[in-house]
This record gives sequence, structure tokens and C-alpha cells, in this order.
Amino acid sequence: MMNILSLDPANRTHLRDFLSLPFSIYRDIPQWVPPLQMDEKTRLDLKRFPFYKHSQARFFLAYEGTRPVGRLAVLDNRRYNEFNRESTAFFYLFECEDNLPAATGLFEAGFAWARARGLNKIIGPKGFTPLDGFGLLVKGFEQRPAFGLPYNPAYYAPLIEAQGFVQHGESVSGYLGANIQFPPRIHELAERLAQRRGLRILRCTTRADLRALVPHLKELYNRAIEDTAGNTPLTDEEVDGLFNQLVWLADPKLIKLVMKDDQAVGFLLAYPDVSAALQKSRGRLFPFGWLTLLRELRRTDWININGAGLLPEYRGSGGTAILYSELFKSIVGNPRIRHAEIVQIGVENEKMQREMENFGVDFYKTHRTYQREL
Repeated sequence: MMNILSLDPANRTHLRDFLSLPFSIYRDIPQWVPPLQMDEKTRLDLKRFPFYKHSQARFFLAYEGTRPVGRLAVLDNRRYNEFNRESTAFFYLFECEDNLPAATGLFEAGFAWARARGLNKIIGPKGFTPLDGFGLLVKGFEQRPAFGLPYNPAYYAPLIEAQGFVQHGESVSGYLGANIQFPPRIHELAERLAQRRGLRILRCTTRADLRALVPHLKELYNRAIEDTAGNTPLTDEEVDGLFNQLVWLADPKLIKLVMKDDQAVGFLLAYPDVSAALQKSRGRLFPFGWLTLLRELRRTDWININGAGLLPEYRGSGGTAILYSELFKSIVGNPRIRHAEIVQIGVENEKMQREMENFGVDFYKTHRTYQREL
């Protein structure tokens, strides 16, 4: 008999079942990377997680008898709806056995909660903050995910589509080897453009340097999305979360800003990939998982290019050459790096995809978001 429960975070049994369910679903899938368990617990803490200062979420569990077989989060992100003038819910953290009644029960409960809050559409998978990985993996199941990006079994797409969802958008991620043959003319163009426009690259050498960059990143991101739909401005709390992640995971030399005088007009964010460490520690930092993570940070030969962009007024006349040039330098400038993944470029950005394919990028993963009217 299928039973759908609304999670009470104070109920330790239900909380444990919600957090441990993915370990059961992915136990025979070697590609899966557990999330950081401390982060997962924090997102369910209504008192500590910044999201709940302005918005709400409801979590659901599906049980077959006493055995948990599925879970789902549905979010009412008020800042997103205010910024976009919408009444949209998000779904997130969906995990389920290949069990259509369980998936249907979870989504029906989520739909009912969203409708009761006056929401008329639902999109997902989409997370709590703009910094969360998004989408359902629909291509690239044989590859290990980059840190922070979703991974799921192939049967998730049919389960979600059976609930009346249709495609909302797609993003692609690409592989780039250290043996890339990058055209020298791109470096030359980048140097000429930087001189002509008075631009310079601000690089980091220490973690203290990273702290100084964080306000620039917030201002740059929020300015870049001012006239775009489907985004949410970063809050101070989210920026603090970004800094905490940078301190833990970043190689300062891989974080770069494009500066015009004292103003940031572009950025390139890259991280050493620590997925192997999280697999070994099962996502736990304590008591000894942090040692495994630190060792992996020193020896991994993978980096993830998590974001790159310029303000609109600097993109024309070859402006992106500056980002491409710095991206290449990030890969070949470190002899330890052999592999790079460029993560989640929207498929609507066809020009960037074509340019990167010309440089040798193999877009080998696709994530899809879905939508449904309520």
C-alpha cells in the first residue's frame, strides 16, 4: 500500500529516510556522487537555512508499507516570483524507485500544496538558490557528474513526463582535454581588446583574495540578470554561502574577474573537481571525510568550469575572446590538470556552443527542465 507523507523535519525517522533514500537508489550506480550531507541537512532546517526567511517549501515522502521508495521537495520561492512577476512553484530533490504510483503520489501531493498557495505553474528540477545545479540528466549517464550537478537514472524522465510535464529548457555540459589546440589568434585578439577597452584580468593567489572578490561577483551577477527572465538576484546570505564554498573548494588561481577600472564586468569561475572524494566519504566531512576531501583537492586532475560571462555591453566586438583565452589558460596553465568540464550552458546559446565545439569541446551531457500548468 502506497502512503504519501508530508515530512516533519523534527521527526528524526522521516528526516533520516529522506536523506538516506538516494543511497538506496544509487547503491549499484558507480557514477553517482553523494551530496555533502551537512548541506543536505541544512536545507531541511527551517530555522537555519536562509531560504526560509523569505520563502517556503514542503517535503514529501512515499512509503510502500514501512519502506521509503520516493521523495520530493516543492518550493514557493517568493523572491523568484516577485522578480519575474509569476506564480510559479519549483520541484527539486526528486528521488524515486522505478515506481509510477509512488512518483504520481508525490507529485499530486506537491501539486495540491502549490495550488493551495495560489501558484499556477511548476518548473523543475530547480533548486533553492541560483547557485544550485538544475535539471534532469537526459544524456551522459555513463559519466560521473561534476560536483554539485544533478545525476539520476534514465527512468526518471518517463516518471516525470507521466505527470503531465513537458520540456521547459535544456543545458549542455562539455568535456575539454588538456591537449586542446587553442588558436593563438584568440589570445592575440583578447590582448588587443583588453588594451583598447581598458580591461584587465584580476587574478587571485590566496583565499584572502577570494573574499575580496565576492562583492564583485554579487554585483556582477545581479546586474547581468536585470533584464532577463527566469532568474533571481543573489542575496547577501547566498553570497556568503558562495564564499564558504569557495574557501572549501576553490583553487584561487582558477577564479578570475574581468575589470574595467574598479568595476567587475566579467568573470570566470572554476573549481577542482572533488567528486571522487565525496564518493569515498559518502558525502560526510566528519569525522575523517574532510581529510579525504583535502587530499583530493591537491591531487585531482579535473576542474569544472562553473561559470563565465560578461556584462552585455562588453560582449560584442570579440569580447568573449577574453573569457575563452582565460579559460584556456586555466586548463593548460596548471600541469596537473588533464581534464575539464564546462557545465550547464543553455542550448539557446548556440553561438557559444559552436565556438566551443570549434575549440574541441565535446558536449557529452544534457540536463532538461520541465514545466506543467497547475
